[in-house]
Amino acid sequence: MNATAPDPRPGATPDPRPGTTPGRPGPGAVPVRRLTVLYDAECSLCAFLRDWLLRQPRLVPLEAVPAGSAEARRRFPGLDHGATLDEITVVGDAGQVYRGPAAWVVTLWALREHRPLAHRLSTPAGARLARGAVLAAAKWRGAQWHGGRPGPGQWGGRVYRRADGWAYDPGAGWTHTAPGCADGTCAPR
Repeated sequence: MNATAPDPRPGATPDPRPGTTPGRPGPGAVPVRRLTVLYDAECSLCAFLRDWLLRQPRLVPLEAVPAGSAEARRRFPGLDHGATLDEITVVGDAGQVYRGPAAWVVTLWALREHRPLAHRLSTPAGARLARGAVLAAAKWRGAQWHGGRPGPGQWGGRVYRRADGWAYDPGAGWTHTAPGCADGTCAPR
């Protein structure tokens, strides 16, 4: 991870300083005692990862807050909240801000069973791997959503519901009949 020396001002981005990691701050740094993960609540991958994170045993308390939400804006008025929707952002209790690969690494660092992995990812070779993982996740998200809508031929993360007119036949697969159109005539909207 790009090691950081935290800046205690809310919304401040830490300055890179070689040789420091969260919990082992360099000279003048503030230790990390709590982390808030800002995640895209509209992204199915992000919501899955949020749920996974919150089920993990933690060494440092983690809280998940939807990025760009009123709660996020209230807590972190100095952040660019539009950017937090584009890239994972983690905020420490003293105003430390981690984005992209560094955010993933500091989040793993907070988890009991994944701290050794976080230390490996904080090396130069590990940082390249972490960056690749973040780019892969971003590419997947981009393939799923184009302007707030599922991309061409994309599933979109929703389920088929009978109430919406979907039915499954093992021989024919999924079929759709719009509600109120069973006899071929649809009620006007």
